[in-house]
Amino acid sequence: MNVVCPFCLKVNKIPKKDSYLKANCGECKNSLLETTPIELTKQNFDHVVVNSDITVIVDFWAPWCGPCKMMGPIFTEVATKYALKALFVKVNTQDQQELAMRFNIKSIPTLIVFKNAVEIKRVSGALDPLRLSSLVNENL
Repeated sequence: MNVVCPFCLKVNKIPKKDSYLKANCGECKNSLLETTPIELTKQNFDHVVVNSDITVIVDFWAPWCGPCKMMGPIFTEVATKYALKALFVKVNTQDQQELAMRFNIKSIPTLIVFKNAVEIKRVSGALDPLRLSSLVNENL
């Protein structure tokens, strides 16, 4: 399966397994098991979403948004449970207004789930860890 490195954004082809003890990027050698959400821009958004064979969870947020600030740590925490099962990414709608318009983001935070580069689910509003985990599990 194809996985985008969270450090250098190189596409890596790795065997699909239930769990991984080790998986490193062929380009930068960093761990593909890193789960810290990646900040995306209009320049790299399509590259990451199109080249990810795993589910991509996009958090559209802004730094001035109270519910976004509340959900940020939850998004990062839940991401740790899904190494090489789902890729968690963030889009700052204040800095990336073109992406916000492209995806018709009307309120934030908004989460969009992509599978095979196609939007399959959208949820607006802050989620607690249980609801976010349920959203991810439903769409793996």
